[in-house]
Amino acid sequence: MTWTAEDTKQVEELGLRARAAARRMAAATPGAKDRFLSRVAELLCEREAAILAANADDVAQARAAGLDAPRLDRLTLTPAILAEMRAACLHVAEMSDPVGVTERQWQRPNGLLVGRMRVPLGVIAMIYEARPNVTVDAAILCVKAGNAVILRGGSEAVRSNRALADALRAALEDAGLPADAVQLVDTTDRAAVTALCRLDTCIDVIIPRGGEGLVRAVSEAATMPVLKHDKGVCHLYVDAGADLGQALSIVENAKTQRPGVCNALECLLVHRDEAAAFLPAVAAALGGAGVEFRACPDSLPLLGPTARPQTPEDLGQEFHDLILAVRVVDDMDAALEHIARYGSRHSEVICTRDQGRARRFLREADASMVAVNASTRFNDGGQLGLGAEIGISTSKLHAYGPMGVNELTTAKFVVLGEGQIRR
Repeated sequence: MTWTAEDTKQVEELGLRARAAARRMAAATPGAKDRFLSRVAELLCEREAAILAANADDVAQARAAGLDAPRLDRLTLTPAILAEMRAACLHVAEMSDPVGVTERQWQRPNGLLVGRMRVPLGVIAMIYEARPNVTVDAAILCVKAGNAVILRGGSEAVRSNRALADALRAALEDAGLPADAVQLVDTTDRAAVTALCRLDTCIDVIIPRGGEGLVRAVSEAATMPVLKHDKGVCHLYVDAGADLGQALSIVENAKTQRPGVCNALECLLVHRDEAAAFLPAVAAALGGAGVEFRACPDSLPLLGPTARPQTPEDLGQEFHDLILAVRVVDDMDAALEHIARYGSRHSEVICTRDQGRARRFLREADASMVAVNASTRFNDGGQLGLGAEIGISTSKLHAYGPMGVNELTTAKFVVLGEGQIRR
């Protein structure tokens, strides 16, 4: 298919409609937005059979095309996942509305009252791969925060996304809100992404959520600010004297519960003093679950038959599979140095009993979520109490970590005077 000037014009018109909708959304009442969220939950239930049928067609086509297992997992919708999506709608509806809230206020010597008020970002473009649940998560969060959103999902989920977008737009109309506050780019042509990236007159921020190639391509092409949901190279460090039973449970959960997601564990770092006791237990538990270890020379003899020698390419790698890099380190300094070199600012964990080292790790490990004695899998908007998330920002400007409703607003200065003039 050849991309034409007419195709570009259609994307531009979509942006203009989103800009007009964003002006109305900025003034929308909390009640109208919450009616939308409740109606989405109802429509996801009423249209469940049609949505699942559309998704089954997507999955069948993707499987026939040879899509790998991790992406098939992310593509697949089930009644349980739809139930989670409905629960997210109701949870976000119950959250306080940030728009118009003056979060700080102070008075100047001249009597001016100065404050910071939360306001919507405006028009958000969301570009993502085989994750149809993102269609709903992104829409409900953007609308709750008073924004309009343009959604461009992956070609492998086109039928699922159409079914979900139809429900979202119907819910907007039922709530008395502009249907164009949620728009789906229906074409699967990749040129549509380039066209969106150049639409800085209409789009305020663009959020890529997917593989490293997608994030890089959008970041390089975009003429508007980009909030990156980059790859998840997540580490866990087992400290000297750690509770090894607890650490084993955390490692097992972080690696095997859903190995294809961005907050799954990719590299295990173990203090030299604990390696001989801990790593054989890891081999028994995780190796038996099908995990293949990419082991450093010190860990290789301790990890059993599913271990293979580590190569340089195994470090800093997001495997999206039952594969775990393992490295024995001399101390926490070496662990922090490894994380600084190979981490992706996503999620980092320490298992320790030492409060001083725990506090130091929290300060010095550079990631959007740093945890003590807890799984990397908790770096998720729902798990952290945000209701849902539009992505996990691994860049530090504007937002760092899961982006929920509050992160989809910004703050402007508001000034109340009584005739003051500057001298």
